[in-house]
Amino acid sequence: MVDELRTTHSEQEVILETRNISKFYPIRRTFNPFQRGPSKYVRAVDNVSIKVPKGKTVAIVGESGCGKTTLAKVIALLVPPTSGDVIFEGESITNRKIDRKSIYRKIQMVFQDPDSSLDPRLEVRDSIAEPCRRLLGGSENEIQSTVTRSLQVVGLSERHARRVPAHLSGGQKQRVAIARAISPRPKLIILDEPTSALDTSVQAQILNLLLDLQRDYNLTYLIITHNISVAEYLSDILVVMYAGNVVEYGLSNSVIPKPRHPYTIALISSAPIPNPWKRNLLNAEIRGEVPSAINPPSGCKFHPRCRYAEKLCSEQSPELCEIGPGHFVSCHFAEKTAE
Repeated sequence: MVDELRTTHSEQEVILETRNISKFYPIRRTFNPFQRGPSKYVRAVDNVSIKVPKGKTVAIVGESGCGKTTLAKVIALLVPPTSGDVIFEGESITNRKIDRKSIYRKIQMVFQDPDSSLDPRLEVRDSIAEPCRRLLGGSENEIQSTVTRSLQVVGLSERHARRVPAHLSGGQKQRVAIARAISPRPKLIILDEPTSALDTSVQAQILNLLLDLQRDYNLTYLIITHNISVAEYLSDILVVMYAGNVVEYGLSNSVIPKPRHPYTIALISSAPIPNPWKRNLLNAEIRGEVPSAINPPSGCKFHPRCRYAEKLCSEQSPELCEIGPGHFVSCHFAEKTAE
């Protein structure tokens, strides 16, 4: 699968690459001296390989529990992978001997809930200054200058710097979180559901802010979202995950108008269109339940819910194959979805 993905962005500089990343969490058992049997694991991410071109936005979409956030945490070095490798700027960063401080300066993350990611006891200026002191160093005047500049570029003023998070609106808190992320001057920012906790009008402001920052500072984004509209608006490349696996991968303007994996088709069809004459809600309904991450089904993990499934699907896991220029699908019968 890695060799196939390498051809997708051959003419673009790749800043980040994951190679067969897996993350399994062991299940803790209650103490029972008579209990026997093999250990069980939650397979949060299972053999995922993606590429992120420099200066572009890659969106990872899928329903809750598909492994999006776990993959982001592995890339950000917040949790170690069970197997696989993360390559950043041509070098492996999953090696324990690397200088993690230099990686943290280049890779920053904006979390979903600013109420949880911001220290409620610290003033805004201190929340932004803290990573600058630890990652950039320099004099206190230089740090304060960086704080002021970071607040200005996200649309906040000096008066916001002396407030605590409780005295800010939801949109202002997320702007502070973004200011904190850009203050060390990173090259890659991971955005984990950056707008899901915000009002609709504020969401549009934050999305436009992210586009402006990317243009002005040549940032690369990896965005985690379940909102197809956000992915379509922000991203250049779309990665669709299901039950810990990548099921479809390609340019957003190719995948979203013409999805080919049955899960992607249902996922995009479930997104409501704000036009009463073009409603597509549940045109391709997903039946059944999300498979267990502890005991996943054999073969293709989507086959119990797929209307195209045949006997082969339950026996053999499909490879991620190229069906068009830069468009990859993991399905035995992808040709059927084109009909």
